Amino acid sequence: MHQPRILITAGASGSGKTLITCGILQALRERGLEVSSFKSGPDYIDPMFHSKVIKAKSANLDLFFTNPEVTRYLFARTAKDTDISVMEGVMGFYDGLGGTSVTASTYELAAATDTPAVMVVNCRGMSISVLAQIKGFVEYKSDSHIKGVILNQMSPMLYPRIKAAIEEEIGVSVYGYVPKITDCLIESRHLGLVLPDEVKDLEEKLTNLAAVLEETLDIDGLIELAGTAPLISGNPPEFEKVEGNPVIAVASDDAFCFIYQDNLRILEEMGAKLLYFSPLADGKVPEGADGLLLYGGYPELFARELHQNKIMRQDIKEKLESGLPCMAECGGYMYLHEQMEDMEGNTYEMAGVISGRAYRTEKLGRFGYIDLTPRKDQLLGMDIGIIKAHEFHYFDSTNTGSSFLARKPAGKREWECICGSRQLIAGFPHLYYYSNPEVPYRFLKQCVSYRKLRSESGGREGCYHPY
Repeated sequence: MHQPRILITAGASGSGKTLITCGILQALRERGLEVSSFKSGPDYIDPMFHSKVIKAKSANLDLFFTNPEVTRYLFARTAKDTDISVMEGVMGFYDGLGGTSVTASTYELAAATDTPAVMVVNCRGMSISVLAQIKGFVEYKSDSHIKGVILNQMSPMLYPRIKAAIEEEIGVSVYGYVPKITDCLIESRHLGLVLPDEVKDLEEKLTNLAAVLEETLDIDGLIELAGTAPLISGNPPEFEKVEGNPVIAVASDDAFCFIYQDNLRILEEMGAKLLYFSPLADGKVPEGADGLLLYGGYPELFARELHQNKIMRQDIKEKLESGLPCMAECGGYMYLHEQMEDMEGNTYEMAGVISGRAYRTEKLGRFGYIDLTPRKDQLLGMDIGIIKAHEFHYFDSTNTGSSFLARKPAGKREWECICGSRQLIAGFPHLYYYSNPEVPYRFLKQCVSYRKLRSESGGREGCYHPY
């Protein structure tokens, strides 16, 4: 058993690491290797691009959500039976909590998983100055794990001399350069990159990118570097299984696509059966569902279509009002409102479960990691403990709820959030279940209870009122 792996990082966001990571993944796939991929941090969209390349689900590794032991376990579980793993960093290599520490940074992930890191250096407008930048990153921490660099937007004429200088003066390997590429750019929008399915001819573009990287990068050298990573393992957190195999309806389509694969996996490991449906295209929640999950995404881009699917909106409202347990995050929470704005400020009627209106703002609100603690009795109970989560949204609500208190892990900022009842929690925070396995466990227990009460009432609607 072996776990070859490398981590692609950079000095800052916007350095090209997602594009280069996808190109490397494509090149490895075209060599016939089975590849697993990971994203450092809470981002949803970069793993979607990874998945498009490797034809398998990409996972997140985040040391704010999970301790090093669990993080190593999650890595080893996903990397099992693959030939090589590629991790993509977040932000700048050392950027962590609060912008003032390395906690939960890409650097900390490299250290916790003992993974060799290769730094993408954006060389636009620089020549020999790149050495100072590289030297600073390599030496800022004695155990930086930075073993090499890739020079992005580097002149092919200048590259041989800069490569020689870096390797001679700093002692790290240079694994090639990436010339300026204009035919494989990935556009961004308010929450980050556009989704993979929105990029025209993405697979062709990635194939072309991989062909360029095969010419300009030392792919053999990267594979060799990955092979130096030692075997690691970890242990999962302890959790109970739920009897009864509750059926959970999971919204999954272009409007609701921000889903952590590990969240789904722990639900299944606890005994749940997952049924996927589309609030955009389907007419009702899957038959026999004992619970409902409405994750985040881009409902604001599909507000008209969601509004026009009145049958689905009514079905969700009726089922939640009859007591169907539901957890809704960010976009899913916005969908449950009486009204929601789209990106142009047009207002549409939504599911009508939560009173109020979701509306667009001009800047990110309450951005970043948070610790959640209950303030009121609700679906998960008052003794659930701390739930680690994060927020990332350009929308707000006239009814943000008060069932939980959110605290920034660095600093003193705090606020009330999440609309909650005994059968519902709905708010802007995105939850990561492995941070507190009691979250999925208690949700599934409520789903089993709902099924029993529904059965005792003969399946009639309105059998189990949450309000």
